Amino acid sequence: MTFKTGVIGLGDMGSGLAKNLLANGFSVTGRDLIPERVAAFQAMGGTVAETTAEVGANADAVFVMVMKGDEAKEVILGEGGLAKTMAPGGAILLSATVKPREAREIGAALDDSGLHLIDTPVSGGYPGAQSGTLTMMAAAPDAVLDRFRPVMEAVSANIHRVGTEPGDGQTVKACLQSLIGAQFSATFEAAALAAKAGVPGQVILDVFSTSSAGCGVVNNALEKIIDRQFEGTGSHINTMHKDLTISLGLGEELGVPLHTAAAAMQIFHAGRTRYPNGDNWVCTRVIEDIVGAELHRAAAKRR
Repeated sequence: MTFKTGVIGLGDMGSGLAKNLLANGFSVTGRDLIPERVAAFQAMGGTVAETTAEVGANADAVFVMVMKGDEAKEVILGEGGLAKTMAPGGAILLSATVKPREAREIGAALDDSGLHLIDTPVSGGYPGAQSGTLTMMAAAPDAVLDRFRPVMEAVSANIHRVGTEPGDGQTVKACLQSLIGAQFSATFEAAALAAKAGVPGQVILDVFSTSSAGCGVVNNALEKIIDRQFEGTGSHINTMHKDLTISLGLGEELGVPLHTAAAAMQIFHAGRTRYPNGDNWVCTRVIEDIVGAELHRAAAKRR
């Protein structure tokens, strides 16, 4: 079966989903509220929808890549939402990162709709979305995942079946983001320490990337820091700030202390307050402002 697909939310992540669905031969109907995103989507060959209802009426499988849980509920369950406009047997792929509780609420509301909810947040950021190499944390019955696997394979390199119920995928994502937040914040602090000590950024990158601490999160963050790329890299600070809020909320709900994630949250909170238009790595600038030194690729610079 050749599925007709849809994407709601055509930002840094959703545009990558649409791009790779189109590249794999799927028709894609998409919607976004920002004209520039809509124009870019249309230029790549997508069919623009004026309403969510139009997406639902023209798709068998729809990715929902919005920012918040309330937005996901609105496009899925609201007036003219996917629950009311998609044909029975279709699938809604909740690829946005929301609270596990919100995913469960959406799943419960869809019980009698004849639609399937695949709770599948993703990891890989802007590079993974654009290259079609995302990691998916997919939760749905095996038969549903088997049926819609071609759609998921079009946008990802790794599909992990992490559960069968709505909320299972979001729970795994919350655990993952607590770790990634800690990795980010430790990298920002180490970068500022190196800057104050006068160590060139290239030296830090060379050593870190070939050490046991080296990984995609650390290496990419260091690259952005030493090249002073703090905006427009596809990893806006608002997203990680939101994700850490979800992680800490889950920890509070379950009674699990998250000391390191809580410290990371404060670093991201400071970065978001001081540099609201920045990407994740801009948190480093907050610490650099305090110590009076910047980490550049060629050499650290004192202020």
